[in-house]
This record gives sequence, C-alpha cells and structure tokens, in this order.
Amino acid sequence: MKIVDTYIIADDVNYIKQGWINRNSILLNGKPFMFHLDLIAASPNKLINEIYVAANQSKLLKTIEFNYKKAPFFRDVFPMIEDIFNYEDKNLARYVGNSLIKIAGYLGFKTEFLYEGDVQECDRSLKLQERLISDCVLFGATEYINAIGGMELYDKTEFGKAGIELLFLKTKSVEYKQFNHPFVPNLSMLDVLMFNSAEEINNNILNQYELL
Repeated sequence: MKIVDTYIIADDVNYIKQGWINRNSILLNGKPFMFHLDLIAASPNKLINEIYVAANQSKLLKTIEFNYKKAPFFRDVFPMIEDIFNYEDKNLARYVGNSLIKIAGYLGFKTEFLYEGDVQECDRSLKLQERLISDCVLFGATEYINAIGGMELYDKTEFGKAGIELLFLKTKSVEYKQFNHPFVPNLSMLDVLMFNSAEEINNNILNQYELL
C-alpha cells in the first residue's frame, strides 16, 4: 500500500475459502494464533462484496486486548483496532477495505483506495490476467505491482504489450522485539503495529522488500 499511488481492492471476485480475506494470525503466549472473522453464509460461489460479517468482533477484541495490553504501542493502536472491528458497514469488502484505509491513515500513507466493484467500466468477462491488464489500462497505470505469489500466474511480456511494467514484491526477513519471547514471524500487521512506532514501521520495516 505504501509504494503505490492507487490501491485497488478487488471486491468483485469470488470469495476464497480458507484464504486470508477474513482470517489472520496474532501472538498468543509466544506462539502464532489464527483468528477468524465470522461470516454469514460465505461461499466460493459468491463475490466478496456479496458476503457479510457476522458478530464475533467483541470476542476478537477481548482476545487482542488480553494478549497485547502490555505491548509498547497498545494505547496508540488499540483504539484504532476497536474502530476497525466496530465498523458499521458489515459488507465484507467494505469492512476489510476500511481496515486497510484506517491503517494507511495511521501510518501516513497518501495512497488512493478504490473498490473495483464501484468502477462500472471494468470488464468482468475477462480472465484474471486479461482483466488486470484491462484495469491497468483503464486506470492509466504504467506499473502494476503484485505479491510474489503472482509470478506463477502473470506474464511480464503480456503486460508489456499493453505498455505496463509488471513487478513482483518480495519481502525480506524482518524481526522486532515481541515481549521477551523468541521472535515469531509472519503475523498480522496488527502485531507489527503493537510493537513498533509508526515512524519505525515507515522508515525501516516497510522498506524491507525488493521489486522483481
């Protein structure tokens, strides 16, 4: 989110069961603990923006508070986490999108956020790679950055034909102090926020990547 001008929230694609749309991991007694945001009638046959959030937010907030209340930046971060979990719009896409926007604001990003489902001109009949290329052309993008897992899905040559440079973001190893436990990697951004200042996250942690 930090390094792009515009971040497209792909809310009009199918929900992925056992994906990361409504779950993540936090620190619990020095070990990773996966939490789930309960959903109403979620199905891979539905689009993300057709699904709604259920009501286990209060339980999740208590779990987060209990496990992070002694973290150095708990008082700075927890009110924002409460706002995120208590967001009134329970549409899954808007609910998750709001969390991205709130965290970006906390960290001072200037990124513009768009929900793809709001853009009527998007051609939803295209296959995934063709649709991404079409979206990039529609939005006037000259670069498209994807997570490293997309290397097996997308072809730089095909993007290049449309005048778009396709780049893949590969994160480097990051480590920070988590209480007095051995470091547990690959947890939610929530964990990063609890143990690091916004300045440290911006100036150090989020710069640990390379574009391929």
